[in-house]
Amino acid sequence: MADPRPTFAALGVPAELCAVLARDGITTPFPIQAATLPDSLAGRDVLGRGRTGSGKTLAFGLPVVARLAGSRRDRKPGAPRALILAPTRELALQIDATVAPLARALGLRTTTVFGGVGQNPQVQALRNGVDVVVACPGRLEDLIGQGHCRLDRVEITVLDEADHMADLGFLPPVKRLMDRTPADGQRMLFSATLDKGVDALVTRYLDQPVTHSVDSAQSPVEAMDHHVLHVATDDRLPVLVDLTSAPGRTIVFTRTKHRAKQLTRQLNAHGVPSVEMHGNLSQNVRTRNLSAFSEGRATVLVATDIAARGIHVDDVSLVIHADPPVEHKAYLHRSGRTARAGNDGTVITLATEGQRKDVKDLARKAGIAPTVTALKPGHPLLQELAPGTRSTLSKAEVEKVLAVPATHPVGAASSGTGPRRHVGGSGRGRSGQSQSQGSNQRSGSGRGQRTGSGSGTRARTVGGRSGPSRGRSSGSGSGGRRGRG
Repeated sequence: MADPRPTFAALGVPAELCAVLARDGITTPFPIQAATLPDSLAGRDVLGRGRTGSGKTLAFGLPVVARLAGSRRDRKPGAPRALILAPTRELALQIDATVAPLARALGLRTTTVFGGVGQNPQVQALRNGVDVVVACPGRLEDLIGQGHCRLDRVEITVLDEADHMADLGFLPPVKRLMDRTPADGQRMLFSATLDKGVDALVTRYLDQPVTHSVDSAQSPVEAMDHHVLHVATDDRLPVLVDLTSAPGRTIVFTRTKHRAKQLTRQLNAHGVPSVEMHGNLSQNVRTRNLSAFSEGRATVLVATDIAARGIHVDDVSLVIHADPPVEHKAYLHRSGRTARAGNDGTVITLATEGQRKDVKDLARKAGIAPTVTALKPGHPLLQELAPGTRSTLSKAEVEKVLAVPATHPVGAASSGTGPRRHVGGSGRGRSGQSQSQGSNQRSGSGRGQRTGSGSGTRARTVGGRSGPSRGRSSGSGSGGRRGRG
């Protein structure tokens, strides 16, 4: 039976870009891409609502590159032709990693602009001339104020994670930047939710936008198994070590920066290679840590809510709330780091005696009905939630694994050459179909069928840990991988 879903070519994507996608194994559009591409490629203003991980980056990246190539305007120093605004540095880098290969295929240049790193490479890239700038609002305003950049030649403007922009208080600089772009240019806005702050942007800057909504704010909970584990305070760390020492990638969320740092040290001391992500780290350290996690050298990312939005890493099928979030929106955004791009995932919340009532209220507001279990270290449910043989490294091995330098450059322009980053290690996803994203290509990470006892072996290697996946689906799936951005 023929696949009834449209192809990228059928949606109007140029053949050169379809070829780039096909090389990455991306042949079938996700719903947000299938819904928006006909309108965005035609030059219409688009309002797209879909949660993080639904494929929005390709939904706007493909039309940006295709339309710039079609307009054939000259590249000029300090005057980009497309502007993509993102709320965080990590998201800006990951957007660029997805868009840059598409741009190179059509002879276009991209660069990133964000704070936390020196501005000279960014200034030089702008001076040399770029077609697409992926930027955070603060640094871009700084460079405009210094005369290094102007937005009067911008043909297409994209706002990604617009609701997160509003949450972070970025709407004033976003409006100032949008006011500098030509009013007759194409504009696209993508957001997980459409609250009052986002509505104000839509009303002010989008001209008769075509609206596409592919899921609800709570839809990701349907693809997740939710568990609440009632544990004693002294048992939290042993339970965390048990869960995180199983094969695959895990994100552990904490409420404070201090707690993230502390828990990272404790997990490393117990032989689980872990890196931290929070606002007290410099951008270089944040980039290095995220690379270690994406590449599989660190199997655990311990983060505050800075990682709850806009960080895209394939094969994260276990999210642990070591500290329950304060409100339900944070729970949904944190949990959205798993069950991405059509895969399933598991979400675990650790609750001590004093947190039980708050967690119960949180689950009700989030619209979930978690499985609640009181347990101690060694409980058989831990093996079911995180299948596979537990494995830890020595202190020296942990240090060696985490000392490997990051391979992703910070704040550099994508001028047409340079290596793509590959992700090693094995995932725990339960979908039989493998996925690919521009910035995170996996190399050889299978999702094998889970054995009845979950007793597969797990090799320990310096370059990353391999072993059986936590998959519950057999086979590797047939057909092409779906578009992910």
